[in-house]
Amino acid sequence: MAIEVFNRYEHKYLLDRATYEKVLSIMDEHMELDSHNENHEPYQIANIYFDTEDDHLIRHSLSKPIYKEKLRLRAYGVPDEDSKVFLEMKKKFRGLVNKRRTVLRLGEAYKFVETGVIPEFRDYMNRQVLKEMAYFLSINKLRPKVYLAYDRVAYHEKGNPDLRISFDMNIRTRRTDVRLEAGTHGERLLEGDVYLMEIKTYTAMPLWLAHMLNELDIKRIRFSKYGTEFRQYINGSAAG
Repeated sequence: MAIEVFNRYEHKYLLDRATYEKVLSIMDEHMELDSHNENHEPYQIANIYFDTEDDHLIRHSLSKPIYKEKLRLRAYGVPDEDSKVFLEMKKKFRGLVNKRRTVLRLGEAYKFVETGVIPEFRDYMNRQVLKEMAYFLSINKLRPKVYLAYDRVAYHEKGNPDLRISFDMNIRTRRTDVRLEAGTHGERLLEGDVYLMEIKTYTAMPLWLAHMLNELDIKRIRFSKYGTEFRQYINGSAAG
């Protein structure tokens, strides 16, 4: 069974194309491609973010609280009603990210979030995570608010699966037809040739990685895909 509970720190950086290529050349000595990246091609990740009618979860998150949480549904590629997907609850406390997820079939996931009723248990599900999500759904009336997809290239350190570095590109979003099975089309979230680099680890960065960030003058930023989309949505609504 795949790992379904994660505890780690996530550091984010925005890179232009030239810096991205320099980073890859340095990483080549220390990192290896994720198994999803066959033939060095990016793979697609698609998400639905759930929130309340008044967007309470994302508004709270953007206020920079000590603790925050969110619920999303994730698929790799475009699923159908019977495809297995990941329902994930992501919590963050003082910078430490805790992610808990369970496998569900797409139809089961939609019904669970809509009703809050745990589906009939199957061997691919995580019973404890489902119970935690059911409680979260009981105190938050959630609905699908945003579809968000991107292409990813991911690496892990040779001999150390704890350190992962991913690059997300072509980030696209939509607020209509918010269904995973409807395809990966959407409006571009970021202008230009931009790459979102995320360093994910529970331990300290290795020296080679710290030196690379310093040499290339790569600065850590605060960045949330859903948060950025929401700000743009609010600003667009205000302008309209």
